[in-house]
Amino acid sequence: MLLSEEKKSILITGGAGFIGSNFVHHWCYQYPDSHVIVLDALTYAGNRQNIASLEDRENFKFIEGNICDRQLIDNLLKEENINIVAHFAAESHVDRSIISPDAFIQTNVIGTFTLLESFRQYWNSKDKPKNYRFLHVSTDEVYGSLEADDPAFTETTPYAPNSPYSASKAGSDHLARAYYHTYNVPTIITNCSNNYGPYHFPEKLIPLMCINILLGKPLPVYGDGQNIRDWLYVGDHCSALETVINQGKPGETYNIGGNNEVKNIDLVTILCDLMDELAPNLPVKPAQKLITFVKDRAGHDRRYAIDATKIKTELGWIPQETVEGGLRKTIQWYLDNQDWWQPLLSQEYQEYYQKVYG
Repeated sequence: MLLSEEKKSILITGGAGFIGSNFVHHWCYQYPDSHVIVLDALTYAGNRQNIASLEDRENFKFIEGNICDRQLIDNLLKEENINIVAHFAAESHVDRSIISPDAFIQTNVIGTFTLLESFRQYWNSKDKPKNYRFLHVSTDEVYGSLEADDPAFTETTPYAPNSPYSASKAGSDHLARAYYHTYNVPTIITNCSNNYGPYHFPEKLIPLMCINILLGKPLPVYGDGQNIRDWLYVGDHCSALETVINQGKPGETYNIGGNNEVKNIDLVTILCDLMDELAPNLPVKPAQKLITFVKDRAGHDRRYAIDATKIKTELGWIPQETVEGGLRKTIQWYLDNQDWWQPLLSQEYQEYYQKVYG
């Protein structure tokens, strides 16, 4: 029986963040009768406004709290009778991990361990039912960096993280894997490529470029701009995660990619051209005039690329969105939701921006 045929009670950690909140919307739309608990610490990148439109639903509950709080996790699993954990909560920005790595170890490693240990004991108390899942959402950055002609990352690519962020995610992946192999806890790991779409905090590349174009500010591009990423529209990612929860095998890892490898400078150029088309009265036109090359990031990985053959052949999932189509949707969202992103450009954000880009 597919998990989709079972009654669902899901705990979504980090559900007020970027990918997490998009998944919350996706899940609530797909399963309107599902009992949904969102847990988020509401740090700088968590925004309760991301899920505000869902909070009046009878079977929806938001809890402000930290995944490192073991007593809180124990209580939530038992009181809400959770059978699915979708674990998004993480510190996720490489630049911030270079400046302050300690928060990444605490949240990504200790927090994931806390969740796994709590879920293990809870699952054991339920006589190990088959319709339980612990989905651990991770990144392709754990695999390290590729050269131009290297084959794309597969699920068996050796781990070689190059930043405190990717190292902390690698550690959390290993814990999730170990809890399946040691305790038989039904964990599934997904490693995704770079996401983009609505509710993306302005520090990340695509929203940063969109907002800076609207403000007429320089568009900082690291190094020579030739770094390559595989871009995955967040809506596609959410559908893939739903598929993995319902059809994926415990103990397995599934790579999720967009089949859209693009150089950073080419991506910025596409964004500029689309903004010229979609945004009236830009302060600087054409927007490409704002492109500014800056000192490269320390330890900057050259290329990421995902081979998503396994999830396609075993589970039947493929991405639907092209880069240009997804970017067009994303830009329009930022144009239509300026009241969402403008408050995020706080003094703390400005100070962080200055540290990174000068």
